[in-house]
Amino acid sequence: MNRTLATTLAAAGAVSAAGLAGAVWAAGIEPALFRIRRSTVPVLPPGAEDLRILHISDLHLCAWQKRKMAFVSQLAELEPDLIVNTGDNLAAPMLERLLEVYDELLDVPGVFVLGSNDFFAPQMKNPLRYLGAPSEVKHSKKNATLPTMELVDAFAERGWAFLDNRGSEIELRGTRLAFAGIGDAHMNRDRIDDQWPRFDDPTADVRIGVTHAPYLRVLDAFAAAEADLAFAGHTHGGQVCVPFYGALVTNCDLPARYAKGTFVYQGMTVNVSAGLGFSPFAPVRFACPPEVSLITLTARS
Repeated sequence: MNRTLATTLAAAGAVSAAGLAGAVWAAGIEPALFRIRRSTVPVLPPGAEDLRILHISDLHLCAWQKRKMAFVSQLAELEPDLIVNTGDNLAAPMLERLLEVYDELLDVPGVFVLGSNDFFAPQMKNPLRYLGAPSEVKHSKKNATLPTMELVDAFAERGWAFLDNRGSEIELRGTRLAFAGIGDAHMNRDRIDDQWPRFDDPTADVRIGVTHAPYLRVLDAFAAAEADLAFAGHTHGGQVCVPFYGALVTNCDLPARYAKGTFVYQGMTVNVSAGLGFSPFAPVRFACPPEVSLITLTARS
């Protein structure tokens, strides 16, 4: 074998090995590297006590995900003051198991909205289509209907406020929080007009918008309603990212640089969660570990 051929084969072998190692990491290791993304937002009135918000999104729970269930079951140890759940809790009709996983968190005051995978189980799709445009939500006999209203009722019975195209108010440690929610824009369930979104108490200390998919029309609506904060999920942080570069897509019209984390948009602080899961038909994450967000609200200086 001449030297050129040997070098070519060695290089091809190295590339193949690297590709195999990357695939093993993305499918077998990184999806279980759960983390807590922490940030601080100075938005409370002067002198107010700090508030800790645990933001959970895109659990996409499947029966085989024991490590994820264990991670979520322990999150109450963070002692949050408020839970914000931005949807896509299920990947199969297993509400009873979901409620067991969330049990201690449901003892904490909370608010929630729904994503498409609170209505319908995922379907097989070509993942490369995400590079061209946001995915389409289609319901057929191939994807099971999930127990949507049972989920809403179960959360509400434990005290969480349902915010799809509606509002709510909570007082925590002397701070009045007003919420305005918008339904999942990815499913065209968002209701945005002259009357909504709005905050029932415009004099509340903090105004918070909550939605599943952070389409720009939704963020614009929250900003126009003078929200101080907004929470969303849906993007999976890009799910498969380029190391040292970041996300390529967000599965909506939000720019990829905002695929996860906390940023300022039109004077409003937005937190987009990279989420905890994925579709069971695309069970990988790369350079984008699964996460929840712990946001500490502090007093303005």
